[in-house]
Amino acid sequence: MTWPMTVEGEQRLREELAELKNSARPNIVREIAAAREHGDLRENAEYHAAKEQQGFIEARIRDIEAKLADCQVIDITRIRHTGTVVFGATVTLSDCETDETVRYKIVGEDEADLKFGKISVMSPIARAIIGKAQDDLVTVSTPAGDRDYIVGEVEHI
Repeated sequence: MTWPMTVEGEQRLREELAELKNSARPNIVREIAAAREHGDLRENAEYHAAKEQQGFIEARIRDIEAKLADCQVIDITRIRHTGTVVFGATVTLSDCETDETVRYKIVGEDEADLKFGKISVMSPIARAIIGKAQDDLVTVSTPAGDRDYIVGEVEHI
């Protein structure tokens, strides 16, 4: 299965992978070697903690490599702007009840970060607005009940 990812998301994963391989992995190997010098490994907490950390690092490396191998990088700036909400678009929504506006960029699951206005393509809001256009009314099912929004500006940035 391929996973959609923005250009920025791919770059961030590649940087994290480089950091893990070039810095974190060698550092943990040194920590394990130093902990081994402390004697009996069965009762060596530093050794066991370092080995556990090594497991986390190796698992994350495998996870990132698998994601990069199975991703489809989508550069929104290369997609013809039709005014329709697509993966990678930045969308302004107006809440019909409160008149509050929110702005979201639709990104891959690993890129989602609500603090920065990035929502997963799999989120209820993204699923409701994909394929919609400016001035369309959308209803989003939330745990607190259905919310109605008007799609505002759709940007390819």
